[in-house]
Amino acid sequence: MAKKSKKQQSGGTPATVALTAAGVAHTVHAYEHDPAHPSYGEEAAEAMGVSPDRVFKTLVADVDGALTVAVVPVSGTLNLKALAAAVGGKRAAMADPVLAERTTGYVRGGISPLGQRRRLRTVLDDSAGGHATICVSAGRRGLEVELAPTDLAALTEAVLAPIGRD
Repeated sequence: MAKKSKKQQSGGTPATVALTAAGVAHTVHAYEHDPAHPSYGEEAAEAMGVSPDRVFKTLVADVDGALTVAVVPVSGTLNLKALAAAVGGKRAAMADPVLAERTTGYVRGGISPLGQRRRLRTVLDDSAGGHATICVSAGRRGLEVELAPTDLAALTEAVLAPIGRD
């Protein structure tokens, strides 16, 4: 993976700017977003020619009144009970999309776990550890960033836990 130069990042998203500032090796993948596609994550996997097991979606949930980011493979779904347990909570539900957008600074379908307006606690599905690199949203629809899951976990201070299900 090639680290992007500052010149390439000057017009970047908060996620790509954060990666560059941290000195983390990453690759940005851009593709033409189709608003009619039924799944942002599946669209990204198809457009990049990457297995859906390596493309992770960023979901925002409410765990006992606190917004929490869940990062899970697009090939599966989020187990809300497992997410709550991973952060020591009792109940989890998907967050209101407007609140998620306002809190993270990103639009739905382009929410990145990186460079959020307000850093939220983050849980990364432990399946990410089975890959040398994974792809997550780079902060807008049609833009993904590929990086090592260990780097993603370190930058977001993520808890690794089995929160995804097939």
